[in-house]
Amino acid sequence: MSEFMQSSIDAPEHLRWSLNDFENHRRAIDFVQNFSHNLCVYSTAVEQVFTNYTVVVPENMDRTLVILPNPYAFHDTFHGVEPEAVSATGLRILPMDERGNSGLFLEIPIRNKDHTRSSRVVPLSVGLKMLEQRFANDEDGFLPVITKGDLRAFRQDMPSLHLHRISPSKLSKRSRLEQDGIRHAVLEKLEILKKRNNQETRPDNRTTRLSAIQ
Repeated sequence: MSEFMQSSIDAPEHLRWSLNDFENHRRAIDFVQNFSHNLCVYSTAVEQVFTNYTVVVPENMDRTLVILPNPYAFHDTFHGVEPEAVSATGLRILPMDERGNSGLFLEIPIRNKDHTRSSRVVPLSVGLKMLEQRFANDEDGFLPVITKGDLRAFRQDMPSLHLHRISPSKLSKRSRLEQDGIRHAVLEKLEILKKRNNQETRPDNRTTRLSAIQ
C-alpha cells in the first residue's frame, strides 16, 4: 500500500467526510473533487485552513472521502483560525438548476420585501459576481470556504456544497500579515473558480436582495 493511501486511511476524524446520505457515492465524490483547486477547506476541530489538499477515497471505504492536506506544503496550511471568524452563509453550489439544466449554479437565500425568506438559483458565475458586489465595501470581501458537513444531498441524491465565509479581520490573535495571507490564499482559489466557470448566461433583470447573507 502506498504511503499516500495509508495516510488517507489513518486520517483523523475531522478530515473524514461521510457519504452515507448518498446512494451514488461516486457522483458525490466527483462533485467535491471538482472544487479541490477552487475552494479552501476549514477544519473547526484544529482551527486550520487548508489551501493545498487532495480529495481521496480510501480503499474499501467507499462511504467516506478524506480531505488530505499536502504534507510537503506546510506553508499552505493556516493555523489558529478561530471558529468565530468562519460563518455559514446559506449559499449552496448545485450541479443543476430548478429546471434540471446541468452546470454549476448557486442557490442564494434572499429576504423578500415582506420579510419572508426564499431562495433563487442563478448560474455560478452570475452568483459570484453578485456576491462580489454585495461585499465590495467589506474589509474582507466574500471569501468562501467549505468544511465538514457542507457536502449535502438535495433532489433525490444530487450533491451540493454549502459555503461558509471566512473573515480574516476577525482573527484578533493573528497579525495583519497573517490575515492578509489567508485573504490572498482564498481569493486566489476563488479567482481560479471564476475563470474556469465561463458559462453562458441569459439576461435577467430581476432584483435579488442579498441582505440575508452575513
